[in-house]
Amino acid sequence: MTNKGSVSNFMLEHYKHFNAASLVDAAVAYEAQLNKGNKMLVSLAGAMSTAELGRSLAEMIRQDKVHIISCTGANLEEDVMNLVAHNSYKRIPNYRDLSPNKEWELLENGYNRVTDTCIPEEEAFRRIQKHIFNIWRDAYETNQRFYPHEYLYQLLLSGDLEKYYEIDPVNSWMLAAAEKNIPIVVPGWEDSTLGNIFASYCIKGQLDPKVAKSGIEYMTYLASWYENNTKNNGIGFFQIGGGIAGDFPICVVPMLAQDLNQSKTKFWSYFCQISDSTTSYGSYSGAVPNEKITWGKLNVSTPKFIIESDASIVAPLVFAYLLNW
Repeated sequence: MTNKGSVSNFMLEHYKHFNAASLVDAAVAYEAQLNKGNKMLVSLAGAMSTAELGRSLAEMIRQDKVHIISCTGANLEEDVMNLVAHNSYKRIPNYRDLSPNKEWELLENGYNRVTDTCIPEEEAFRRIQKHIFNIWRDAYETNQRFYPHEYLYQLLLSGDLEKYYEIDPVNSWMLAAAEKNIPIVVPGWEDSTLGNIFASYCIKGQLDPKVAKSGIEYMTYLASWYENNTKNNGIGFFQIGGGIAGDFPICVVPMLAQDLNQSKTKFWSYFCQISDSTTSYGSYSGAVPNEKITWGKLNVSTPKFIIESDASIVAPLVFAYLLNW
């Protein structure tokens, strides 16, 4: 493939077997979906924003290779935190050797650890908090309601954070998503730090929970979006990690078909999961793709891939292939 860059050509030359081959197969099939005119949902679990996936995902969004995102509240906010506080992050390569006392020292110094990376609470959370509260409060006072991601879109597009930028904004996937206004669903947003902060304001009587639209509203929105976007083409599902970010959106197909009796609902047209979760009993993250056939999520003929590896390694490589890097 002459239009591919050096990274892609290296993969094509050397990734011939096992998980390496699955990676290439999944990337090639993803590209085939786009060439057919199909759209793609990407789900983000784990700490992919803190792993700086935005360095490749942002360009995927700009080039219309991602059309909708499902992510945890943590991934939603942590990309913005990296955007405004990157220089204060602390990397700890020997994190496996930390004692409980060393972990406590990190807490006392305002660092929240995510594997080998510590997020600086004061510079990250608090820098965003005062600005996002003003947006929440304005909605509260004007009796408006928005989805959690829409509030962050408003914040990013307002320009209020620009003076804090500490990375090239081209590497922020949330900023790219806001500029293109692509849809995002964020199941379980209240589980995130900003969700906790929002709840604290509600407890103090400064906000009302209704200011933030709920997970049920996200699901009804997703159902409408899925129906509208599968009239002529399919929608693929590219799942990074497991958990609620993946399980929530994939269920929209059986909900439409079984609970709403929409017999003509199309199955997801492609499925790939990157996971280091071993196949196990009762685990969603460890379930092989074929199990989803029995739940009415995938068809027998749906192209299915599972790459059992570290998503922080694999996802950028898949995206590099699609971006011709």
